[in-house]
Amino acid sequence: MLWPSIALLTFVTLQRLAELVHARRNTAALLARGAHEIAPGHYPYMVAMHAAWLLGLWLLATGRPVEPLWFVIFMGLQGLRVWVLATLKERWTTRIIVLPKAPLITSGPYRFLSHPNYAVVIGEIAALPLAFDLPLYALVFSLLNAAILTVRIRAENAALRPVRA
Repeated sequence: MLWPSIALLTFVTLQRLAELVHARRNTAALLARGAHEIAPGHYPYMVAMHAAWLLGLWLLATGRPVEPLWFVIFMGLQGLRVWVLATLKERWTTRIIVLPKAPLITSGPYRFLSHPNYAVVIGEIAALPLAFDLPLYALVFSLLNAAILTVRIRAENAALRPVRA
C-alpha cells in the first residue's frame, strides 16, 4: 500500500519545513535582541545531512509498509520534540544562538538532559528508516549524525559554559 508511507513522509517533510520557518523567525528575533551565533561552519553540513536523509527516504521508502512498532517509537519522539520546542519557546533555533545574560533553560526535558533535542534527533534519524525496514540506511545516517553532533555539542557546550558557571 502506497499511502501510509507517503502520509508519514509528508508529515515529516511538512514538520521540518515548518520548523525551519519557526527557527529562522526565532533566530532573527534573538539576533535583534543582541544574541550572536556560535560555530556556524558546521551548519551547512548538518542541513545537507538532514535534507539527504529525508530525500533518500522519499526515494527508498515510498510504497514500503510501515512497521507499527517503529512508527509508534517515531511518533513518541514527536511528542518529546514538541516538549522541547514548548520549553524553549522563542529561544528554539536550528543554529547555536547565544543571548548574553539570558539564563540557561533548566525546565521541561532540560531537567533530565543537557541536550534533549539532540536525543530526539538521534532517535528520529534511526527510527524513521527502521519504520520502513531500512536498517542499513538508519545506521549510515546515524553515523553521519553522530559525527555532526560531536562537533555541534562541543561548540554548544563551549558557548554555554559561561552561562552554566
